[in-house]
Amino acid sequence: MSHDPTVNAGDIARLAGVGRAAVSNWRRRHDDFPAPIGGTANQPLFSLRQVESWLRRYGKSYQVSLGDRVWQRLKAAGDLRLGELVAQAGALLTRPAAGPQSPEGGLEPELAELVLELAEQLGALTAYEFLCERYLEAHSRQLSVTREDVAGLMVSLVRPGGSTILDPACGVGTLLLASTHDQHAQAEPGAARMLGQELSETSAAITASRLRLRGIEAQVVAGDSMRDDGFAGERADAVVCDPPFNERAWGYEELTGDPRWEYGLPPRGEPELAWVQHCLTHVKPRGLVAILMPPAAASRKAGRRIRANLLRAGALRAVIALPGSDLWLLRRPAAGERPPSEVLILDAAADLASVEPAWEAYLEDRSDQTVRIIDLLADEVDMTPARHQRRDDVGKAYAEARDRFMAAASAPPDLQVLEQPLDQPATTLGDLIKEGLVTTSQAPPKMAADGGEVPVLTSDDVLNGTPPSGSTTMQQGLIAIRPGDVVASYSSVRVMPDGGGAVLGPHLTLYRVDARRLDPDFLAGFLRAAGGRATTGSSRFDVRRTRLPRLSLKEQKAYGDAFRQLAVLEDAIRETSTLGQALIRLGLDGLADGHLHPPAHGLTS
Repeated sequence: MSHDPTVNAGDIARLAGVGRAAVSNWRRRHDDFPAPIGGTANQPLFSLRQVESWLRRYGKSYQVSLGDRVWQRLKAAGDLRLGELVAQAGALLTRPAAGPQSPEGGLEPELAELVLELAEQLGALTAYEFLCERYLEAHSRQLSVTREDVAGLMVSLVRPGGSTILDPACGVGTLLLASTHDQHAQAEPGAARMLGQELSETSAAITASRLRLRGIEAQVVAGDSMRDDGFAGERADAVVCDPPFNERAWGYEELTGDPRWEYGLPPRGEPELAWVQHCLTHVKPRGLVAILMPPAAASRKAGRRIRANLLRAGALRAVIALPGSDLWLLRRPAAGERPPSEVLILDAAADLASVEPAWEAYLEDRSDQTVRIIDLLADEVDMTPARHQRRDDVGKAYAEARDRFMAAASAPPDLQVLEQPLDQPATTLGDLIKEGLVTTSQAPPKMAADGGEVPVLTSDDVLNGTPPSGSTTMQQGLIAIRPGDVVASYSSVRVMPDGGGAVLGPHLTLYRVDARRLDPDFLAGFLRAAGGRATTGSSRFDVRRTRLPRLSLKEQKAYGDAFRQLAVLEDAIRETSTLGQALIRLGLDGLADGHLHPPAHGLTS
């Protein structure tokens, strides 16, 4: 290829057997470290040849594996062609007796030879999964991939066990691949056929290759499942699906009279209900469907009629809250079959392991986590799991919330009231900085705090007194937080009890004091008293003009103790406000549903 293969910081770390922080240090300390030749400021790309030369020059041991060589050659074609080349590599590896000169392979002969060499070294399946893993990592923001644990759960719940399983929005094959190692399917004959459809030709081709390399009979087609159903008339034993959410251009106008809408025409803004009915169309009577849905689909007013029809017919059997989405389990009714009277509604966002036992209990008619369908139909057909969770423990929860509320209370400091304000010699923060008692720091310009391995203290953390919640990549200019540092945002000031390994986030200013001469709580209190606008970037307030009395360190500590007690009181008020709202909610719910009772002395005979 004519392109120079490129590597990112993570690739360099892998080649050299070091952490990403070491690569950042090399870039910062060595002026001759190769300059980026592409990418972005946060994700720069470097020439592989230049990096190799630099590593050799500095005696850094490194190993470019054959897999890395193949991957870098694929990447050299650019992001736009990367998926296409990965798909072509799969086609090459699944073609009988394919060779590097095979005209239909699509890859350049030299690259095709490298791919086949990698397959010989690792085995075709392992080699291709390596390339797919790198591809998914490189395009994690563009490709939506179902979580492996969720994919495994979905497959285990429908248990295709022996015949045909369909995924009409298969992506790169995550759900279908999960079917190949489902523990339940292993106990009986594996799925004989797998069917998949995907809008992207590239992803469809990758899915087909991943399945064929496992020796699985698969038919994967490219196309729009809504407008151009690749399996019209086909009925599988089970259907699994993770459809695109909130896709408004799903074909509402063209498909108004489509026979798939057995339970009602999906509203324009409810494409997920179109996918639900599409999946039911493709499953045999008594066959199961597992489909991921946005949480709002359980309660949106526009979808109420279709949800009601699904429940009346006995098609919708469970709505289960998972992290970030809901799982709907459906069963295609058989002719003359009596629909169930209850539906399973479960919040399993914090415990995926609870789903299978709950589903088994429901199927065996011994579940205590069901809701009567007649009650749902009489209301808004709101199937949001959080709304229907059992409240047997509401009394215990109320008592615990009450105890936490009482324990969170805090008393204000006992301050002496003076008839006349003290007349004390004063100084300013600017003078303290000039005298070397205080140094100030701010985060690097344009620093991002939304991804990386380094924890970041944010403005919200300072305001709420919470641990660092942001993260960033290792880069030049980061400010590590130490115990006793005073950190200020536009609206709050806080003395840090410890650094927690975090760095200073954007829009914050750090004040580091000489603890031998200045108390940090003393400084923080006067910064707060000056208005809380303790950053140098405010046009309305110059923080350096903040006035403080000139006092001995002992006197400063007395002020600091009082300021610290006020800060504790502020945090306690914030916490009791939150706890109070929860306590009120539990009290209302408990009194309304009979789990709580007024005290006996409040009742009249």
